Order: sequence, then structure tokens, then C-alpha cells
Amino acid sequence: MADAGPILADLAAESGELDALVARPDVDWSTPTPAQGWTIAHQIAHLAWTDAKALIAARTPDDFPAERRRAADGGPGYVDDAARDGARAPRAELLATWRRGRADLAAALAEVPEGRRLPWYGPPMTAASMATARLMETWAHAQDVYDALGVRRAPTARIRHVAHIGVRTRDFAFGLHGLQAPDEQFRVELTAPDGGIWTWGPPDARQRVTGDALDFCLVVTQRRHPADTGLTAVGADAERWLHIAQAFAGPPGAGRKPGERP
Repeated sequence: MADAGPILADLAAESGELDALVARPDVDWSTPTPAQGWTIAHQIAHLAWTDAKALIAARTPDDFPAERRRAADGGPGYVDDAARDGARAPRAELLATWRRGRADLAAALAEVPEGRRLPWYGPPMTAASMATARLMETWAHAQDVYDALGVRRAPTARIRHVAHIGVRTRDFAFGLHGLQAPDEQFRVELTAPDGGIWTWGPPDARQRVTGDALDFCLVVTQRRHPADTGLTAVGADAERWLHIAQAFAGPPGAGRKPGERP
């Protein structure tokens, strides 16, 4: 069973890096980001909102079925509506809300007993899995902010969490598109930021994905089109996966079109 402590530490570091960027007085929160209709304020509002929902799952899990019903009633615009509403708050207030919310969530996840599964919009998750999911989403939405500002960030070993959840959600991505998930396992070999190799799956698998870990993370979070990366897929199913990969819950995302990158 994974220990949530180290993941929570990485989540705090990932959030702190984004916080340091958006808190700069020269950063205009009304700047549009690559997510259609979303400004930097929308991105921060969404992270704060999702942390609040995760806090419900961690502290008052019996209340989460009602949240799932609200999400179902809200339809496809539920998440966008929440981001829009949150983005209306004054910048200082929204920043304070995000900071307070992520601190509360970290404390709550650290207290979840080992083995307990927390409700979510998708399958239930352990505290470690929830922390990993929050890190993945924080990293992905931060990428939108970095892209909007034309700032390049150096990848760190923390992206291994993003890559891991990207691999683990393979069957989920196929199912979202009404496709039968392949029976056979894939081999994924990624070059880490420090030059090492991260691997998943049997070494003799016929279906394979290889390349840079950063490229893989950008693809599974739908921040880059596979054609705009150096990833290589061997096998029809592996190739199809790269074009539908989705590491986050919810309906299939629109992703990015070829050439749609900073």
C-alpha cells in the first residue's frame, strides 16, 4: 500500500511552484490560457474547487454521493461553470482560498487510515491515489499557465507521478471512447529528467510506448498532441492509446490539435 506522505510532499512542492509564479505582481490573471475560455484565474479557481471536492471525500465521505448527483445534474458544463464562478473572486481572495484549501486537503489526506478508499467521480481511491491525482491535475493546469505566459519550466522527478497515473488509466481511456481495452499489457519506457529510465509493463510486450517522460505526461494530460512529441508507439493498440489517453476523470477531453503548442 503506497504511503501518502511522500506524494503529499511532492504535491506541496508542485503547488508551491505554481503559486510562486501566479503570485507575482506582474502576472495578469486575465491572461487567456490554451484551455478554451479559461484564463489564469479560471485555472486557479478550478484547482481550488477540486481541492474542496476532494476535501469532502476525505473528511465527510458520506456527503459525496450528493456531490456526484450535483455533477450529473450539472451536465457537461458543471466543471466550466464552477471555474467561471470561482474566477470572479478578487485575485487576492482566490489565491488565499486556493492556499487554504490545499493545506486543509493535505492535512485531511494525511489522516486517512491506510487502506480506506475515498469516493470520487470515478472509481474510489486511497489517500495516496487521491494525492497522486491532485498532483497530476495541479501539474497539468500549471502547464496551461506556463504556456499562457510563455514560460518554460524544467521537469522534475515529480512527473513520475503523472506518468504513473497516465499508465494506470489506460483501460479507463479506452472505455471512455466506447472501446474494448486490450487484453495484453503494454510496455512503457520513458526517459526521466535525470536521464534514467522509468518502465511499466513486461519487457517482452509487443505493444510499446517509448520516449521522453515529459512528452508522455503532456500527452496523457492532453496538453500536447502526440504528433508534437518524440513519443514512439509500436503496435496499433499502443498508437490508438496515445491519441485517446486521458489521466483525469470526466468525459473525453478535446485535447490539443497537431501543431497547437506554444
